[in-house]
Amino acid sequence: MNEKQPLFGLTLAQLTDIVLENNMPKFTAKQIADWLYKKNVTTFEQMTNLSKKTRSILEEKYIVGLFPPEKETVSVDGTKKYLYKVCNNRFVEAAYIPDHDRATLCVSAQAGCKMSCKFCNTGLQGFGGNLSTNEILNQIKSLPEFEKLTNLVFMGMGEPLDNTENILNALEILTADYGFAMSPHRITLSTVGILSGMKEFLDKTDVHLAVSVHNAFSKQRSELMPIERTNPIEGVIDLVKKYDFRHQRRFSAEYIMIKDVNDSPTHARQLSKLLAGIPTRVNLIRYHAHPGSDFQPSSEIRIKEFQEILMNKNIITTIRASRGEDIFAACGLLSTKELQNKLDNE
Repeated sequence: MNEKQPLFGLTLAQLTDIVLENNMPKFTAKQIADWLYKKNVTTFEQMTNLSKKTRSILEEKYIVGLFPPEKETVSVDGTKKYLYKVCNNRFVEAAYIPDHDRATLCVSAQAGCKMSCKFCNTGLQGFGGNLSTNEILNQIKSLPEFEKLTNLVFMGMGEPLDNTENILNALEILTADYGFAMSPHRITLSTVGILSGMKEFLDKTDVHLAVSVHNAFSKQRSELMPIERTNPIEGVIDLVKKYDFRHQRRFSAEYIMIKDVNDSPTHARQLSKLLAGIPTRVNLIRYHAHPGSDFQPSSEIRIKEFQEILMNKNIITTIRASRGEDIFAACGLLSTKELQNKLDNE
């Protein structure tokens, strides 16, 4: 027996196809979207402006498709990490980061990751599958603090632009009038730089872009990030230069500071050369050590020296504060490997 299809996570066009397939009036799609994305319903019975016949058909063939997190872990700094069960009996984590009047959710796009970046804990667990649009958006809507959210960052587990179709559908629903109607300038997508996905993302959305640079020397970057061999960072920056980042949309470069690997003054100067002429902000991120890696974080002195070199080149540069490190929720630490191994061995 086939599992029922979730409707939460479908675009208005996809909902329209479903209502027409079931001989319902076309306007029913907009009504369903309103219930799914603007109201806190969990059953079709709660969709009271739909006819009883329509609700009965939906109940028979579909599910709403909202699922609560399996587990919550709380950091001493107030950051919370939520565990969600997803594709093929896998798991992902999402990190909720409250900060005064701002509340950000770090959203995952895949179970594990294919990119194999040497410094990333997520990559060490391998690839478990792409999340559906339903599973991506469920991390947001099923969050206990959903009503408090002000910002979203697609910087969780996985590479968003290795799952482009589902990510773009999620971004449409998040920003469309029929959906969550969220400003695209409250959302940031981070990528290692997959050129085909980047172009489609930049053409179809106004969401902020963050590129994981981590080393501006191509040969050294390829040793840290295998994606450099097929999607070189110079090509990524050339693509960025073709788009308007001088107004509301923002481009930022992410740079994890790893001791004696990418943190020298020479690296800073090469980074400034790479980013020359682009309105950008560089986010320096202290490396977070984790089991299975021999890397160590750069010293605070070295990070500040790196920042000063970039600032002297008129590049706005911030040092990102670490949040949730004690619960492995900080940048590069999200992983469900131990949990997955335990499940697979049961």
